[in-house]
Amino acid sequence: MNEEKKFVEMNEHELKTITAELREKMRKSEMMGILNEYEVYKRRALIAESYLVDTSKIEIGKVYSLVGETPSYFKVERIKGVFAWGFRLKGSKIEEGIPVSLLQL
Repeated sequence: MNEEKKFVEMNEHELKTITAELREKMRKSEMMGILNEYEVYKRRALIAESYLVDTSKIEIGKVYSLVGETPSYFKVERIKGVFAWGFRLKGSKIEEGIPVSLLQL
């Protein structure tokens, strides 16, 4: 049985290592044209990176720009674990949760 550690159980070095491995798998999946696999690795890498973010520096009610997206902004309403919950500005009015690693602090 494969006993893989959960992200929450990893230290900083392990999180950085797994993130690098996931990014490499993303690159290979993209090159092979397997986009669904690419998206899975991308999401896992973002979540792993979120465990490296100090969530105490995120202010509730503040608007943050999102990393890697064409000018897009997100208003944080609450933090739960490694996800920021709130609303995209000029987006749908539906609350969504995004990994905190997407917030440009």
